Amino acid sequence: MYRMSTGLLKAIDTEILLARTAAQRGDFHSSFRHLERAHVLAQWSTAQHVRVHWLMLRFALRDRRIAEAAGQLWRVAAAAVLTRFGLLPAGNPGSARISGFRASPVPADLQHAIDTAE
Repeated sequence: MYRMSTGLLKAIDTEILLARTAAQRGDFHSSFRHLERAHVLAQWSTAQHVRVHWLMLRFALRDRRIAEAAGQLWRVAAAAVLTRFGLLPAGNPGSARISGFRASPVPADLQHAIDTAE
């Protein structure tokens, strides 16, 4: 796709840090929600997109969420191949609970981060 902006990288890293902090507290739901937010931001970079799906897979395995882990396995591969072609449903949170082909509304704060990325 294109070179990921520094601002967007920082926003992705912030969501990942929040996910790790929540996981350390044992709060899987909040942790995974932050990874979903990171996914929305990361969809435009193959490396970042794969990174977020890999983290989702690790979190799902650690919490023994077998269905989520299985869903993430194919998403890691799909992100590696399809991102560069722009075959992405905008706003998709990247979790197995929602089809990987379905677009979703982008939260306003994330859309602002995308729109103002330098």
